[in-house]
Amino acid sequence: MTQPEAPKIEFPLDYPIKVIGDNSDDFQAMVARIVTQFDPKFDASSITRNPSRNGTFVSLRLSLWATGEEQLQSMYKALKDTGHVKMVL
Repeated sequence: MTQPEAPKIEFPLDYPIKVIGDNSDDFQAMVARIVTQFDPKFDASSITRNPSRNGTFVSLRLSLWATGEEQLQSMYKALKDTGHVKMVL
């Protein structure tokens, strides 16, 4: 039996992501700057911040206007290349 194909994402759309990284004073601003490069209309005030139990890490929930797979992959790479982002979901 073959596995059903994963549903294709139909762009453009509001695309929710979670960014997990170091809990530093400038982490949220850095993430907002990068996301804004890929979505100029991104509203940084919409980010939801949730620190880890011990305060070492923070997870940021946000939504951006995604126009295609290439945009998302480039943004993921830019976030990871900072060295401060541990995971993007």
